[in-house]
Amino acid sequence: QVQLVESGGGLVQPGGSLRLSCAASGIIFSIYAYATGWYRQAPGKQRELVARIISGGETNYADSVKGRFTISRDNAKNTMYLQMNSLKPEDTAVYYCNAVQWEGLGGKNYWGQGTQVTVAS
Repeated sequence: QVQLVESGGGLVQPGGSLRLSCAASGIIFSIYAYATGWYRQAPGKQRELVARIISGGETNYADSVKGRFTISRDNAKNTMYLQMNSLKPEDTAVYYCNAVQWEGLGGKNYWGQGTQVTVAS
């Protein structure tokens, strides 16, 4: 059974930083996932991609977070991170960890339960 467990969310002032973690079990990111990433969903809005790592190491970022957020992965710990700096109130959302399985292995999409990030003074 695949489980993705996020942690590290919370309340932070504008300009502050947070680091989110996503610990995986039941799936080895480096072997079975074509891509792993972070998505977010603010109240009344659709879930959107924040950042992702594609097999081979390529990273993609939403324009709104480029230069402020950094995605990384520790394959030895099977854990993914999102370092968020210079946070803005518009970054407030529930952040979800995601892993996409290789098509040849089933192509399933896995999601964590989400962690709340609130940026407010």
